Amino acid sequence: MGVVGRSVLGGLFYGSACAALVAVVAVVLGENNSPVWLLALSIPVFGVIFGGVPGLVVGTVVGLVRRAAQPRPLPYAAPQPVDMWSVLVDRCAESTRRVAAAVTTVPESLARDWMERIAQDLKKELDDVRGIAQLGRALGAVDAQHPVYQRLEAAVRDFTAFENQVATVALKMFDHPELDQVRTDLEFLEQQLPQLSG
Repeated sequence: MGVVGRSVLGGLFYGSACAALVAVVAVVLGENNSPVWLLALSIPVFGVIFGGVPGLVVGTVVGLVRRAAQPRPLPYAAPQPVDMWSVLVDRCAESTRRVAAAVTTVPESLARDWMERIAQDLKKELDDVRGIAQLGRALGAVDAQHPVYQRLEAAVRDFTAFENQVATVALKMFDHPELDQVRTDLEFLEQQLPQLSG
């Protein structure tokens, strides 16, 4: 039973009790000239007027206040399943982000400009990774032995290996940021870019 119902019942009980008390007092005091049925009828009337109506008002107000104070539940959103393609794409994307972040730590130089171009080329390869993942989704349920899945797994390995090579060259550039000191390393790095479109 809600707050309003309990308040109305409580009010009716309180009002009826008051009316019964008035009737008993009237009988005890000797006012026998009023008919008994009038006394019997006055009990529920008094109960409704002096108990039920105030109980309804108080219960309604209390119920509204409680309802307004309760936190509203958020609409349920079922978690979206993560497909195997997204996992592989995310791993390549993480490597791409880390490569770009590593390049920003290198001292300003022509060598760093070259490294930034290499990082941009890696982003283009990431677009190819996403395209291959779309192909995998379009094919439906495939297992880890499927050529599309194996191609993406190879891409993850290539992106991770490339990330490590960038870190090695970037570390060397802290000591020797001049282009002529790291030209061979940058040429090698450029050749090691993952080639998914080829």
